[in-house]
Amino acid sequence: MLHSPTDLAHRRTRPVHWLATATALAAVIAGAGLLQPGRATGATPAPGSEAAPGPTAPDAHAAAYPLDCKGAPHLVTETAQGDLDGDGRPETVAAVRCDAGSGTPPHALYVLAPGPQEGSAPRVVATLLDAGRRRTVTDLTVRDGEVTARLLGYSSPSVPRYEPDVKQLAKWRWAVGKFRQELTDSAAGRV
Repeated sequence: MLHSPTDLAHRRTRPVHWLATATALAAVIAGAGLLQPGRATGATPAPGSEAAPGPTAPDAHAAAYPLDCKGAPHLVTETAQGDLDGDGRPETVAAVRCDAGSGTPPHALYVLAPGPQEGSAPRVVATLLDAGRRRTVTDLTVRDGEVTARLLGYSSPSVPRYEPDVKQLAKWRWAVGKFRQELTDSAAGRV
């Protein structure tokens, strides 16, 4: 059956059709934005039993570090948080180096605890890695009270500074009043 052009006239789109479609689409999107589910918490607390927020870890950028940068500022390159001494309050571990502007100066690794008074700057309570060891810290984590970091370094002064050839996995754990360190060479020892 053939249709004449006048039979198909009702099938032509006009600006009013596009306007109606756009209006309907905008209404659907706006409705979806208003009808979002509540925040998932995993459990429904009883009325009046809202949990108080726990203690927060010290801010690594607010601490003063005992790293001599000869007038250059300090740069915090990595941080990790967790309860290291089992007291229920999180500490912060910070990898810090001098911001020399070029190159990659060695890192120092510090443990921070909250300051003595509310609102005071965090304080350095332990040095896990001294900058004098000439290592770069990567992959810093705190898990189950243990600090883990990859340490990159150089076997001799002739090794190019852009290609560290000594790679170690270092771990620190609080035991008997101080941090104890364990070092593991990479699979090949020197890569």
